[in-house]
Amino acid sequence: MIDKRAKGMAAESIACWFLKQQGYKILDRNFSIRTGEIDIIAKDGKVLVFVEVKYRKDCSFGTPAEAINQNKQRKIYQTANVYIKKKGLSFDQPMRFDVVEILGKKIRVIKNAF
Repeated sequence: MIDKRAKGMAAESIACWFLKQQGYKILDRNFSIRTGEIDIIAKDGKVLVFVEVKYRKDCSFGTPAEAINQNKQRKIYQTANVYIKKKGLSFDQPMRFDVVEILGKKIRVIKNAF
């Protein structure tokens, strides 16, 4: 059985491939600080996009996107703020938070997910 981390990395690689097919430019992967992590940071045109990737083999425990609760969203927001500061980027630029939901073999991008 593949461990949880390996499954997550595989899902993120699939998500990167899918996002590239949709025209996104991948800037960073797995940006991590003590309090959180962002799976993928990309550009969609001029928009800076912070992407959370969620995989589930089925809906037994709900959809993958439903696993991103308010606490997880708060951690992603905080981590995004640190990323913007560390990279010297402007908070005035357009940005959004997307989710790539992988359910079995189906992939869906939820733009402006939260």
